[in-house]
Amino acid sequence: MKTLVYLEQHGDAVTPASLGVLAKAQSLGGDVAALLAGSGVRALADRLGGVVFVADHALLEAPLPQPRVDVLERLVRDEGFEAVLFAQSVLASDVAAGLAARLDAGLNWDLVDAEVRGGALVGVRPALDDSVYVDVAWATTPALALFRAGAFDAGSGGGASEVREVPIALGERSTRVELVEQAVEESSGPSIQDADVIVAGGRGLGAPDRFELVEELARVLGGAVAATRAVVDAGWYPYAAQVGQTGKTVSPKLYVAIGVSGAVQHKVGMQGSGTVVAINKDPHAPIFEFADLAVVGDLHEIVPKLTELVRARRS
Repeated sequence: MKTLVYLEQHGDAVTPASLGVLAKAQSLGGDVAALLAGSGVRALADRLGGVVFVADHALLEAPLPQPRVDVLERLVRDEGFEAVLFAQSVLASDVAAGLAARLDAGLNWDLVDAEVRGGALVGVRPALDDSVYVDVAWATTPALALFRAGAFDAGSGGGASEVREVPIALGERSTRVELVEQAVEESSGPSIQDADVIVAGGRGLGAPDRFELVEELARVLGGAVAATRAVVDAGWYPYAAQVGQTGKTVSPKLYVAIGVSGAVQHKVGMQGSGTVVAINKDPHAPIFEFADLAVVGDLHEIVPKLTELVRARRS
């Protein structure tokens, strides 16, 4: 099977989610290549290893989908790729949908795994609120697949790359949109999608100012702060920190849930975590059903003591 992986980059780095999809594609075997589309991305391609197609042009600097769809459409047709894989993001989702329309191809999304059976790609998608997993296939070629961010660990990669330049030919409709401003939220510490440790707060905190407990514990652990949908909807914390079905999917080594009930919607976003520690005063909270360590008690007493213990051990 001939597979192309779309790599998304921000600044001078390819996203870990994209690298994870590339590693998965390589594990499936066959002829695998990657595509980097942007401005000034040639240096990134040199460090990836394997075959990397590069579309490097000023018109691809802005994170707009249609110019990338133009590049992908031509590349897939010219090279005869049988599958195109994406790591889920706002941009990648738009690009994948646009490419599916251009190629009249099938797109399966929200996938968490894939394998090759009889020379054909078969995807795995959660269903019924992630209570079961179903196999999905494609009736046409190429098969377009959009994987949940964090579904796969990024491979070691590296080594010398075989870089192939991609001709840039953008349609008139793809140059009509101009990005006039891009706002980047200022933050310190690791992002929740890259962090090895995440401390998440839920409505059990009682008030928005009690998120200081979560932030302080995350600080001493060297981790990132996350929030549930209920917290975000209530305006207690920014949407960018939301973990769950309508937020971000994370897979840290340690996930500490503070005052989080553990609704299915939230579980979907963090069930790939290595170790889950839950602190909640309700002994019947759903979060305890999938927590590795359950602490039943008043978080307002437990969390400050836990923070002090961690600080003392690290000092």
